[in-house]
This record gives sequence, structure tokens and C-alpha cells, in this order.
Amino acid sequence: MTGLNCPHGCPDGRGDACAKVQIVTRNREPKTIDATPLKNARRRLPGLTVRDGFTLHPFDAEFSVRTSGLVAGRHLKSGHRHDRHVTAYYGVAPSVLHALIKRWQRTRPAAPLAETTFVDLGAGMGRAVLLASALGFHSVVGVELHPTLARIASRNVNAWRAAGRAHAPTRIVKGDAVEFALPPGPVLVLLFNPFGAAVLRRLLKTWRKQPNSACTALDLLYVNNEQEGELESARGWTRLFLGKVPRSKADAIADHKIMANQPEGEYASSNWEDCSIWRCAR
Repeated sequence: MTGLNCPHGCPDGRGDACAKVQIVTRNREPKTIDATPLKNARRRLPGLTVRDGFTLHPFDAEFSVRTSGLVAGRHLKSGHRHDRHVTAYYGVAPSVLHALIKRWQRTRPAAPLAETTFVDLGAGMGRAVLLASALGFHSVVGVELHPTLARIASRNVNAWRAAGRAHAPTRIVKGDAVEFALPPGPVLVLLFNPFGAAVLRRLLKTWRKQPNSACTALDLLYVNNEQEGELESARGWTRLFLGKVPRSKADAIADHKIMANQPEGEYASSNWEDCSIWRCAR
């Protein structure tokens, strides 16, 4: 399949530069979220109603969770200073995440999966958190500031756990990615392009100051790596992989369909994600 035509005039009409949809992180003081009923949540977030182009992703249909939808960054304002740097909410393609984790495992990480904590910064509704919790990580944490997205993610985690699919302690934290303290031990962080360059710079500086992140066992998966230059210029980081990670045929079909259903045609999709893997110097 070829990519959808890009509404922003990208080369060859493929939408290469803007085809990747992103997860948004919203930033405030961290706290653990419990499961609470969501009333009228879809009305509060444009992009989560059929009228706004909402289309169910096969992942949700198969596992009875709620991670579908595309919410533009302008609809995810919280009054935080990082608001102007947010991107958008969209769940990562399962095939892309699985492929990238497998590639990371071939890079000789500091510890095996069972001893590594997976942290998704800008977890949104928690699709990546759910996927990671089924893979045998030591523990899994999703950090998301937007209260509606965080509550949905928490409910998804509870449903996933009740169905017996979570094979690691898993939790959702509502908070600012920059303020979130990395857990002790080896950590693998996922960024699905949740924010712009200014926030990423702050995050990298914060990690260098945290006791656990003296870069002894910290790796990073960067999906839709639009701010790759920030890592290239940051002190103490080594890139282990840079390239396109293809979606499976099923994920590509699903994502193209979802993009095509947007009333305003604001986003487009390709058959891959531009990704990188980074390791903090040891």
C-alpha cells in the first residue's frame, strides 16, 4: 500500500514528513490514578466521537479496551507551560512497538527484559503500556498528564489485568514527564513523539540529574523521532539504531482507514514509522 496523500504538501504526496501520528504527554505534579467512571469523556475531547472521525482500531475490538481515536494537540490544553509543545494523541501501532523492542533486545542491553522497567512517557490511553505488560518486563509504567487520557488508560490497565494479560506490575501515573523520577534499576523508555524539542531538552537534562539515571542502565525507544537532533546533540547518548520500522499489513490498513475518516484530513499515515534506539553512556 502507498501512504495517504498528505494535506500539507509533502514531497510526492506521500506525507512522509507528517504521516506519523503522535501521543501527547501533559505535564503536572505526578500522582497515581485510580479507576473512575468517565462521564461524557468523548464530548470533552474532540476526536473521540464518530462525528469527529473516530474509528475503532482492531486492537480495541480484539481485546475490549479503549485506545482508539486521534486527538489533536490543540484539544489537549491544561494550562501547563508545556501546552504549546504538545503534539497529538494516537496509539502506537502494535506491530511497530513489538518490532522495535525485538530490535532493542539485540543491542545487548544492560539487563534482560525480566529485569527491566518499561516506561512510556506520554502514555495517552495506554496502548503501549498494555502491550509491554504482556511481554514480561519487570514492571511497566505509563506517564500521562491529561486527566481524561490518564483515567482511560487506568481503566484499560484494570481490564487488561482482569483478563489475565498483564504479566508484570503495571500502573498509570498522571504527571509531567519532565518531573517523573525514573524507577531504580535498568529502564527502557518509550517516546512516541509526545512533545517538541524544548520539552525533550528539559527531559534529557533532568535525567542527567536524577540519582538513578547516571546513565548506568537507561535506554530509549523513539518512535516518530521528529526531534532526533536533540538526542544527537545531547551529552552522553549513543544511537544504536535509526531507520524505518514497518507496520504490519493489518496495522497499516487500520491506520490508513482511521486517517481517511478524519473530517478535516489533518493527519496522514504511511506504512512505517521513523524510529531510533538510544543508550545513555555507561
